[in-house]
Amino acid sequence: MVRVLVGGLIGLAIAMGVARFAFTPILPAMQEATGLRADGAGLLASLNYLGYFVGALGAGLVPHGSVRTVMYRLSLLVSVVTTAAMGLDLGDAGQAMPVWLVLRFLSGVSSAGIFILGIAMVLDTLSRGGGERLAGWLYMGVGLGIASSGLFVALFGRHLGWDGDWLALGAICAVLGLLPGLWVRDPPPRRQSAAAGTVEDAGTARRAGLSMPLLLLTLAYFLEGGGYIVSATFLVSILKTDPGTAAVGEAAWMVAGLGAMGAGVFWAAVARRSNSWWSLILAHLTQAVTILLPMTGSPAVAVFSALLFGGTFVGIVSQAFALGRQLSAGASARVVGALTAAYGLGQIIGPLPAGLVVTRTGSFNAALLGAAAAVVLGALLLALGMVIAGRRSSAGQAFASPETS
Repeated sequence: MVRVLVGGLIGLAIAMGVARFAFTPILPAMQEATGLRADGAGLLASLNYLGYFVGALGAGLVPHGSVRTVMYRLSLLVSVVTTAAMGLDLGDAGQAMPVWLVLRFLSGVSSAGIFILGIAMVLDTLSRGGGERLAGWLYMGVGLGIASSGLFVALFGRHLGWDGDWLALGAICAVLGLLPGLWVRDPPPRRQSAAAGTVEDAGTARRAGLSMPLLLLTLAYFLEGGGYIVSATFLVSILKTDPGTAAVGEAAWMVAGLGAMGAGVFWAAVARRSNSWWSLILAHLTQAVTILLPMTGSPAVAVFSALLFGGTFVGIVSQAFALGRQLSAGASARVVGALTAAYGLGQIIGPLPAGLVVTRTGSFNAALLGAAAAVVLGALLLALGMVIAGRRSSAGQAFASPETS
């Protein structure tokens, strides 16, 4: 069970921390060396998230059993290859853009496969072994990958160049990817009577309809995807364009990874003291402030904002899944798929207008204000969902209570 958890953690580090988000610390050097503009960078980011969206939809169709294990391993292979291939010498941005777009799209597809299939298999394994309490540690892989890739670029980026960074990270992931490839696999199905299974599945299906609180959670998660991704794509570039914060650009992204490492466990603790609604609302409001803090131009504030940013976006992911499972009476596969698709759609949309605004204005401020506004709107939808859910719960308890006179 522990090997499966560690393998899943490493898989998330490869898929999310490197294949998806190593783009953020490498981007400034790519732009300087190849002439890649902010709108082109936003397009590359959106194609990666489009791939993630498509991959999320496809991963939901993969059947349990050996097929799921094979698709997970194939996703690992594609992730490693597309990461390394970004470092091939293809000329300037104008010449390389078509190939980069294809690579970032395929990287997004594979990231979704690793993320969704890996988490599903690890959580199933933990559930069979009574290790559900360890689930929060799985998401540490995202932060570990972000921190490690940020540290690597900060230490070796000047010596290797942006293309060398991609090649080296691809090679490292190829070696590390052997562990999740060998350790993470679909556990055998539970044995239960057909009648019992039919009754349980039918009951879950009846209870797991699309309620208004679940719809509001999904809309909020869509807005979070569109809001947080602006900072997740451009954070290092934002800091490097300001002389006051330029020196902490790579370091800030590494700090964001450190903040993300313990986020799943931290926000789960907050939820236990209150509930998942309040945990999500607080995380959203904290993140909205965090998105705006780099506008101060203070290097200390920029590093602190990166720590909070990492600590919120991974926490929001883990708590959204937890709350979705509660609202669906345990129909987690369907809800995680719907939430991931909504989140992915937000990520596709977010970088495009942000990149266009930055190209036209020469400043990230308007893009950051729009991103923060989207996250705050998500918090308001969550508050509304909490109120509706609370009223329905109270009404249900009143209806179920015996009458007294």
